[in-house]
Amino acid sequence: MSADEPARPAMREPAKQEPARKGPEPSGVDLARVALRAAKEAARARGEAAQQKKQARRVGLRSGARADGRDPMALGSAINRLITERGWETPAAVGGVMGRWPQIVGEDVAKHCVPERYDEDERVLVVRCDSTAWATNLRLLAPTLVARLNEDLGHGSVRVIKVQGPGGSPRRYGPLRAPGSTGPGDTYG
Repeated sequence: MSADEPARPAMREPAKQEPARKGPEPSGVDLARVALRAAKEAARARGEAAQQKKQARRVGLRSGARADGRDPMALGSAINRLITERGWETPAAVGGVMGRWPQIVGEDVAKHCVPERYDEDERVLVVRCDSTAWATNLRLLAPTLVARLNEDLGHGSVRVIKVQGPGGSPRRYGPLRAPGSTGPGDTYG
């Protein structure tokens, strides 16, 4: 600095602030305790994670003494569970009706009329009869049969019984065939 220059205030470097101390600095034993406590907590956390991982692995590998979803089950229980899961209750019940058809409609009617199929969307049971006389008879009995089937299956399972007469392929050959005739089936309803 020369004598001609005005005096500048001296720039001070900012003072370093020391952290406030709350007590005496930890000694070697105290530092060891803190480090030991932190190591124990970390080990405990790793142990819990490993235990959970081991349990998850163990659950997937084998079955225990208690029942769970992986145990074998009886065939009937497996089929019932499959029917319930897939929503096949009504078609399965109607299939059971087709198997018990003689008990539902009677032996005489069952000899001449056989259920063919069930349309689940329209709730229609299609029955084929071996003659037009039995088809007419079953058409007259249809409201009673619908009520009996709904009583057995549940309300609204069958709305209509569609009765079909005997179906055969028309004979297209033979010396006694009349022109325009469909054969022996042209008298059937």
